[in-house]
Amino acid sequence: MEHTIVIFGASGDLTRRKLIPALYELKRKGRLPPGVRVIGVSRTRYTDESWREYLQQKVREAVGCKFDLPVWEEFAPTLFYRPGDITNPESVSSLELSFREVEGEGPRSRIYYFATAPEHYEVIVRHLGMVGMASEEKGPVRVVVEKPFGTNLSTARRLNQILHEVFRENQIFRIDHYLGKETVQNILVLRFANSIFEPIWNRNYIDHVQITAAEASLVGTRGGYYDSAGVLRDMFQNHLLQLLTLTAMEAPARFDPDCIRDEKVKVLRAITPMRPEEVFQNTIRGQYRKYRDEPNISPQSTTATFAAVRLFVENWRWKGVPFYLRSGKAMECTTTQIVIQFQLPPHMMFPSGPRSIKEANRLVIQIQPAEGIQLQFHTKVPNGAMQLRLTDLSFQFRQITEDIPDSYQRLLLDVLNADPSLFARADEVELAWGIIDPILEAWEAGQPPLALYECGEWGPPICDQWMEAQGRRWFNVCPVL
Repeated sequence: MEHTIVIFGASGDLTRRKLIPALYELKRKGRLPPGVRVIGVSRTRYTDESWREYLQQKVREAVGCKFDLPVWEEFAPTLFYRPGDITNPESVSSLELSFREVEGEGPRSRIYYFATAPEHYEVIVRHLGMVGMASEEKGPVRVVVEKPFGTNLSTARRLNQILHEVFRENQIFRIDHYLGKETVQNILVLRFANSIFEPIWNRNYIDHVQITAAEASLVGTRGGYYDSAGVLRDMFQNHLLQLLTLTAMEAPARFDPDCIRDEKVKVLRAITPMRPEEVFQNTIRGQYRKYRDEPNISPQSTTATFAAVRLFVENWRWKGVPFYLRSGKAMECTTTQIVIQFQLPPHMMFPSGPRSIKEANRLVIQIQPAEGIQLQFHTKVPNGAMQLRLTDLSFQFRQITEDIPDSYQRLLLDVLNADPSLFARADEVELAWGIIDPILEAWEAGQPPLALYECGEWGPPICDQWMEAQGRRWFNVCPVL
């Protein structure tokens, strides 16, 4: 069956930087199914040819030396452009006629990709339903919704309700690009294809888990969006909670989309939302000092650019094991990593052995940019009596290949193949917001106080003190590239 990908918001940043380069790369690798056509829609007045010329330049910039002109010349004729106003039902209705001209009369699947500002999602869905463009008379229809999926629990529920008025749940693909990363998918393989980890992946051997998504960059030109969103909406409700569910979930009965997502949902259900007094005890919020000098930022802004949150998964496997989630802007380096910090041995017979939890064994899963895994364990120092040191057993994906695919390549291919394994389900999104909302409410009431930090640090100093008071220490190590 042939496929049509309709991109609403085709003149935007996401389309030129991610979506079209990803589709080109799938074509170059021979992984793009035959019969795929792409129709871009936005208000900008492009023709088919002018849009193709514009995208050729953007794809060259995105893929660099991997750009292959003969491949592009084969790919470009599958790109089409139709000017249209998605907020106008008459314009949307006329788009349907032009789509059919491109598609012809045969059966096809159609994918609507929302690459617009989130405030347009509702009107797009309503107009697609109003003019009959959600009909599956000619073949399957799917819709891809980019984050942010709502701004809190009530708006997420409303968006789910609107989507379900027009589309079935199995037609809706809520995309989180973190789940398309090779290293995120490798968490499932690491845990469930290796018998050496399962016996120790629990409260009996693990002291705590750290999940960090640090960014060295400042807010920059995203000030208008970021000042209304903040770090919790931007990173925690989606990316970090997704990483937590993959780390903490039980083994699914089968490698099946529903089974995988069922287990992730069970993890979120096991996290009890915080009461206001618990938010004060279990979270740190910070802001880098130069944030209020950024463009489009209020001089009185109290928006958090850094957060650390302690959560507990209240089930048999994880009872009493804290999960520390941390993310921030203007930090020392850019890295996303999961640290499994094991407990100390019950008895240390070596006089120079580890004395604190920070010296115990740890497993470091590097999500980006140094994609790989490090297992840290103790060995004897040669010629050093009975002195011990932590040694790394290391694996990096780049030792195997330099051609690590962008996350959108995998996710777009899954949409074409109707595989929702790596996409969030409605109940998953709402449960995640149910965890984040109480924290947002307490922060908006001023608790805990906003702590400032300098650019290039690992967040406010109080965050390190908070961890040390619990007898633990952050893994503040930049990846070796």
